Amino acid sequence: MEDPPALAPPEPEPEPEPEASPAPPQRLLRLRCAVQHYEWGQHGAASLVARLADQNPDPARPYAELWMGTHPSGPSTLLGDGALLRDWLARNPDALGPAVAARWGGDLPFLFKVLSVAKALSIQAHPDKKLAEVLHALRPSTYKDDNHKPEMAIAFTEFRALCGFAPIEELKDVLRTVPEIEGLIGHEDTGKLMNMKEYDGVSEVKSSLRSAFAKLMTASKDMVSEAVAKLISRLNTDSKIRNLTDKEQLVLSLERQYQDDVGVLAALFFNYVKLSPGEALYIGPNEPHAYLSGECIEIMATSDNVVRAGLTPKYRDVQTLCSMLTYKQAFPEILRGVPVQPHVRRYTPPFNEFEVDCCLVPPGELLVISPVPGPSVFLVMTGEGEIQLDSMSGGEKAKEGDVFFVPAYTEVKISACGPESVLLYRAGVNSRFFS
Repeated sequence: MEDPPALAPPEPEPEPEPEASPAPPQRLLRLRCAVQHYEWGQHGAASLVARLADQNPDPARPYAELWMGTHPSGPSTLLGDGALLRDWLARNPDALGPAVAARWGGDLPFLFKVLSVAKALSIQAHPDKKLAEVLHALRPSTYKDDNHKPEMAIAFTEFRALCGFAPIEELKDVLRTVPEIEGLIGHEDTGKLMNMKEYDGVSEVKSSLRSAFAKLMTASKDMVSEAVAKLISRLNTDSKIRNLTDKEQLVLSLERQYQDDVGVLAALFFNYVKLSPGEALYIGPNEPHAYLSGECIEIMATSDNVVRAGLTPKYRDVQTLCSMLTYKQAFPEILRGVPVQPHVRRYTPPFNEFEVDCCLVPPGELLVISPVPGPSVFLVMTGEGEIQLDSMSGGEKAKEGDVFFVPAYTEVKISACGPESVLLYRAGVNSRFFS
């Protein structure tokens, strides 16, 4: 009997092939976004934020801000599996594009918002990057990140704000007509400002303005209360015999919201800005401002750092605010958007982190948005339509309140399906950054 043939040795298993580098993900992500119920927000269905975010808003609850982004104080999640957008981006860095991923550490550099303002926000400023790092290290529970926070607001309704210091001649008029302020800042500082000329050195004017403003903001609570009471009483009397100025009417309104608050007086130091729908205002680091009323689209660097000093029940850091301000005296630039293609207007502030496109797509039309080398977030404000990526065989329905993340290098097609136009806003990285 023959021996059985020897078995051949098993062939070695082939080595697994290395995985190919992932292509940029061509996926349209629907987002669920956070709502902030700050007490200054508009209530219930009267709030644009509520109408965008909640089908059944509570009429007794304020809906102040809708946050679209990755900031940990209000992170967006993926509709469906609930994963954080920030975690998805960490797994899919190509969605940011190489330049954005390298510059901003694999995260969205902007935070997109909608604001519904019923009551004045605090007199505040946002620190520059260097100061933000210092404040975060010293008081992380108050200053929750180490980033700067330049921002831009685009009015959706009539929108009111204070922004930057008024020109010297306007401040002189305040000192002449509001003796209550002179009583708080003193004769010496009042005299210096009254003797200033438009052509005096910038540093000299800033020094005098800084000293006077700091005296006002650090005056004792009793002195402020007495000064506010006198001013309000006088304005109420004057209103019976003359028409009050816009700023005088603003003072009365602020006092009804924040009794005995130094911010009622400080408002007279700032530019009073009135935006019509479609107009925009941008605010750089260390510039004083306060939003007063109305609804807007807002975008900023990914930060929630706010230094407050008036018109607020929250923590006030008066010394930091007074020391950090630029004390520039100029009326802020108003942006109205620049057409970049049919149906699209672009708002481009002087900050790398962000820009905003306003897209109004008429019924029966198709809007094609060319690929950009950074990520985008789309918010549908009004109307019903369809949004489609260049790699998708079919589109997704898009209606009021829908929010989508679109990866870098992705063409987007938007069409209106109903009888009315579709209004969308696109937040993205400033185009200048890529050039």
